[in-house]
Amino acid sequence: MKVIIVGADAIGAHLAELFSKIKQNIVIIDEDEAKLEHIASYCDLLTIKSSSNTPIKSFRDAGVKNADLFISVKRDENLNLSLCVLAKSMGAKQTVARVENPEFTEPQITDAFNRAGISSIIYPDDLAAQDIVSCLQLSWVSQRWDVYDGALTMLGIKMKEPCEVLSRPLKEICNSETPYHVIAIKRGTDTIIPTGNDMLLPNDYVYFMTTKEFIPEMKKIVGKEDYPDVKNVIIVGGGKTAVRVVNRMPKEVKVKIFEANTARCEELNEVIDRDGVMVINADGRSVANLLEENIRQADALVALTGNAEANILTCMTAHELGVRKTVAMIENMDYMSIAGNAEIGTIINKQALTASYIYQLLLKGDVRNIRNLLMVNADVAEFKAREGSRITSKRVCDLNLSRQIELGGLVRDGVGMLVNGNTQIQPGDNVVVFCQDTNISQIEKIFN
Repeated sequence: MKVIIVGADAIGAHLAELFSKIKQNIVIIDEDEAKLEHIASYCDLLTIKSSSNTPIKSFRDAGVKNADLFISVKRDENLNLSLCVLAKSMGAKQTVARVENPEFTEPQITDAFNRAGISSIIYPDDLAAQDIVSCLQLSWVSQRWDVYDGALTMLGIKMKEPCEVLSRPLKEICNSETPYHVIAIKRGTDTIIPTGNDMLLPNDYVYFMTTKEFIPEMKKIVGKEDYPDVKNVIIVGGGKTAVRVVNRMPKEVKVKIFEANTARCEELNEVIDRDGVMVINADGRSVANLLEENIRQADALVALTGNAEANILTCMTAHELGVRKTVAMIENMDYMSIAGNAEIGTIINKQALTASYIYQLLLKGDVRNIRNLLMVNADVAEFKAREGSRITSKRVCDLNLSRQIELGGLVRDGVGMLVNGNTQIQPGDNVVVFCQDTNISQIEKIFN
C-alpha cells in the first residue's frame, strides 16, 4: 500500500517509522531538508522537499493519485485540512488531517469534512485526555486499554513488594481458572513473551489481560490494595489537554489546575463549565505552591506542561510528597526510557497515540483497534476472526504461532474470556493479539 505523509515533525516521523516496519511504500513531504534526511537515515522511504505553498507538483511527484492513505500532520490545522481536500481531488483514497481545534471534531463538522474529501479528523489532545482519564479511574494501573467496550481489559502494572505473584514460576500461579493472563514482561531493556517457567520480579513492568468483573480482584493480586480511588486531582499546566481532561472527568472528582500564565487562567475560567474545578495562577512545579494547596491530600497529579523535563520532575516530586498516582505527558521520545525508569505512574505521548490511531486506518476492516506500546516496543491489536481463517482451524496450542505472538483474550457474543492452549477460536470472535518484532499486517493473514 502507498502512504503519503505531509509533515516531518514528531508525529510524522513516528508514523514513518511505524509504516516502514510493516514494509509499506512511504513518501514523506516537508520543507525542512534536515528533518527529511534524519528520517531517511533510519526508515526505508522516499523523501520530497516541498513548500506547502506549492504542493501540487510535489503531490504529483509523490504519486498522490495512487495513494491508499494521505496524512497531513503539520502544525497548521487549516493547512492540513486544505491539503487533504486537494489530495482527495487528485485521487487519494483516504485522507487524514490533524487538527488542534476541538470544534472540528464535532459530528456535524466532521460530516461536512467527509463530504469535502477528508476521511478522518485527528485531535491529539482528545486522544491524550481519553488515556489520562482512563488511567485515573484505576489509580494502581500504569496503562489501561479496554477492548470491546471493556469486555476485556489490558492492564500495564509496575510490580512492587509485597505481592503474592512475585518470584514464582507462572505455571504455579496461572491456570485455566486464573482470572488473568500475563502477555508480556518488560524487565530493564528486555521485553519477555513469557512461558510457564518465567517469573514476575519486583520493578518488572507487566501487561496483564483480564475481564472486567475481575478487575477488583486484580488489585489485590498485584498488591495495590492501598491505592485510593481518585477523588482529588492536581493538574500542572492549563493547556488544551488539561481542558479536555477536565471535561471528560467524572463530575464528583475535584480538580485544581496550576497555570502560571495569568491570561490563560482567565481563559480557563471561561472555557471550563463545571463545578469542583479551581484554577490557581501559580507555578505548579514549585514545591512551596504544591504544599500550600495540600498536595499531600491529592490522590493524583497530572503534569501537562509543554516541557518534558518539568513534567518528569514534577511527578517525581509529587511521588516523594506522598501522591500515589502520577501522570506525565512526555512528547520527546528521548525521555521515554528515563521516564519509564522513574517513579511515574503513567506516561502519555500524544504522537504515539495519534500514530496508533492512524496506523489502524492502513489495516483492513477486521482490525477494530490497535495500540503501539512504547514501553515494550510492541503492538497490541484487536482482530476479528473470519470463517475459514487459519486462526479458527485448530486449538491455539496446535496453531504453531510465532513466539513473538501472544493471544491475550477474546470477546464472543459480547462476553470477554481469556485464551489458553485449549481454546478454539470461532468465526466472529474478536481476539486480542500482542506482537513484538512482527509485521502486524502479516498477523492479519491468519485471521482472514
